[in-house]
Amino acid sequence: MFKFFGNEYKWKAAASETMAFSVTINVQKEFETSSTPDKVFALLDDVPRSASHFPKVDQLLDLGGNTFRWEMEKIGIGSYTLQQTIYACHYTSDSAKRRVTWTPISGVGNAIVEGGWTITPKEGGAKVSIKTKGDLTVDFPSFLQFIISPLVEMEFTGMIQTYLSNLQQSLGGG
Repeated sequence: MFKFFGNEYKWKAAASETMAFSVTINVQKEFETSSTPDKVFALLDDVPRSASHFPKVDQLLDLGGNTFRWEMEKIGIGSYTLQQTIYACHYTSDSAKRRVTWTPISGVGNAIVEGGWTITPKEGGAKVSIKTKGDLTVDFPSFLQFIISPLVEMEFTGMIQTYLSNLQQSLGGG
């Protein structure tokens, strides 16, 4: 039941109304640090250590074989709780190329996340780049997509920015 211009309305989902929708988030960012490329790679290649810099992680479960299940804190907007994001990724690294990548494990949770780190030597340190894409299934009626999608995107983009700031601080700034 909701009120609109003083009139009360009762909402009832039609049989064809989708009760979930997907939000896609693409992030490409970089930062510079005075740390050596090898020190940066060592941090990013150690998934639990790197994840300790990520905000709002409820649990990081080691599934073996360099595969991890991420369970994030529930997303709240105001006094409302949207949902908890859960996903799993397999991590691979190439120390010669200074790259760490993650690929999604299907069938785990409500999100698919993939991406990678690239570490480039520069005079006096390293340039660190991240490229990641996430598809999150949001368990709300699809008619709310235009309201909720930007909020979810803002929340996750903000968490990634905090993650990068935490890493940069840990690595000695720029």
